[in-house]
Amino acid sequence: MTDDIETSVHGAIDAGKINGAVICATDAQGHFVYNNALGERTLLSGKKIPQQLDDVLCLASGTKIIATIAALQCVEDGLLTLSGDLASIAPDLAAKQVITGFSDDGKTPLLEPASHPITLEVLLTHSSGLAYHFLNPLIAKWQEKHDPPGATNPRGVEETFSYPLSFHPGTSWMYGPGIDWAGRIVERVTGRTLGEHMQQRIFNPLGINSAQFNPVTREDLRARLVDLNPQDPEGLGHAVMGGNGEVNKRAGGHFGGHGLFMPAADYIKVLHSLLANDGKLLRPDTVHDMFQHHLGPEASAGQKAALDGPFGEFFRLGVNPETELGQGLGGALTLQDIDGWYGEGTMSWGGGLSLAWFVDRKNDLCGISAIQPALPDYPFEAVTTLKQTFRKDMYRKHAAWRARRQTS
Repeated sequence: MTDDIETSVHGAIDAGKINGAVICATDAQGHFVYNNALGERTLLSGKKIPQQLDDVLCLASGTKIIATIAALQCVEDGLLTLSGDLASIAPDLAAKQVITGFSDDGKTPLLEPASHPITLEVLLTHSSGLAYHFLNPLIAKWQEKHDPPGATNPRGVEETFSYPLSFHPGTSWMYGPGIDWAGRIVERVTGRTLGEHMQQRIFNPLGINSAQFNPVTREDLRARLVDLNPQDPEGLGHAVMGGNGEVNKRAGGHFGGHGLFMPAADYIKVLHSLLANDGKLLRPDTVHDMFQHHLGPEASAGQKAALDGPFGEFFRLGVNPETELGQGLGGALTLQDIDGWYGEGTMSWGGGLSLAWFVDRKNDLCGISAIQPALPDYPFEAVTTLKQTFRKDMYRKHAAWRARRQTS
């Protein structure tokens, strides 16, 4: 018998692998609802208290889908277009060149002008050429020489991701800080911080008042902040980030790629709005477009190479290598049905190493799982297994619920 998520989480807690988990799922009508908080969290004082549904979580890259919605709202408002050159709004971004290697002595980066403009679409689909330094050896080498680790001064998106492009825009795919830049684009065209825009246009319409970008300063949120504990006294999200919250410690400003903190009980409201396509955040046609494959042939080939590469297991999000994947606006897409699981067009992604979410419009289900790993020895295998158990068990619970309705 396959373990359900509750059994699996309690087993991992008993084994000392994790401290707890918060899991939420729902269908579009809100008839099927699963909300569960399991285990305990530790206060800064060292006192342990039960995990709660409204505990505030480090979303890490779970921020990206919300920043994507913010950017698409700017498209609907006529402030941006998906396909337009962003040079007039972000000349600093447009000026980036493509790194092709280093000189023979290894000291001088070899750069060439980008052959295509950077657009909002390539930023939102990881096809802009912006790649995280830990995923690209050339960018890592550039980073080591030009921006060595150890600096503690807060830096914005422009300074944090100042390195060159790893490929020409639109010609390949690699996970990176494109959505951090998209968040800055939102700030430049609206004149508001990304957090202000999200609160006004995303959170208020959904009745959410428990979200804040790093650092979390509101006392009412800090009292519920899972990541404020003796192992993470600054509340940086160490556990979610694999034991290192340096990216939040050095952040100055609002990072659309990783900087948001909020409860899972509120995050599911955002996913539900997309699933129901209720018009509260975006027009129905915009939501429909989010769930289409947005990579051209070259970028699709680049994504396939990444899926087949050393980080492919991470990018596949539990989907087997035989299943065709694509890229929507805000997350990865399954491009075919998976028997008993994801339907064609399901969007999914995660945050750090322990958060996972999905929106399956075909099978009418969405969900988020936030596992709270135990530190200092990060339990990679246990967390990976739990994320996959969550993804599969929500479908089993949904199917069982539907079967009960049909017989009642």
